[in-house]
Amino acid sequence: MLRKFRIKLNDKEYVVEMEEIGAPQVAPQAAPIQQAAPAPVQEAPAPAPQAAPQTNMDVTGGTEVSAPMPGNILDVVVKVGDTVAVNQNLLVLEAMKMENNIVAPIAGTVVAVNVTKGENIDVGTVMVVIK
Repeated sequence: MLRKFRIKLNDKEYVVEMEEIGAPQVAPQAAPIQQAAPAPVQEAPAPAPQAAPQTNMDVTGGTEVSAPMPGNILDVVVKVGDTVAVNQNLLVLEAMKMENNIVAPIAGTVVAVNVTKGENIDVGTVMVVIK
C-alpha cells in the first residue's frame, strides 16, 4: 500500500511516498472492535479533559486511516463530521522523536476519530475513519 507523508527537516517540507513492504497486512476489523478497544485506554491517560473518541456515525464501508508506526498522538486536528480533502492533515503522531503528520488518503467526511491527544498507539491502530 502506497502512503504519503509530509516531513519537515530544517524548516523545509518534503512530501514522501512510501510503500509498506513485508509488514503484516492488517485486515479490516468489525465496527464493534473499533468502538470497544479505545474505551479503556481513554480513561487512563487524561492529563487534560478530553472528549471520548467520537464514533457516532456509521463507519461501515469507510476508509480506515491506520497508524503506520507505534507512537504518541501529539494533536488531533479533525473531529467527527469534518469534511477533509486528499492529503489534508488529520493528526500529528510522534514516533522516534519525529513529528509525523498523518494525512487523509481520500476526500470525504470524518465518521470516526478513535484516538485522543496524549494516547500511545501501536502500529495498525485505526485512528480515523473517512467516508
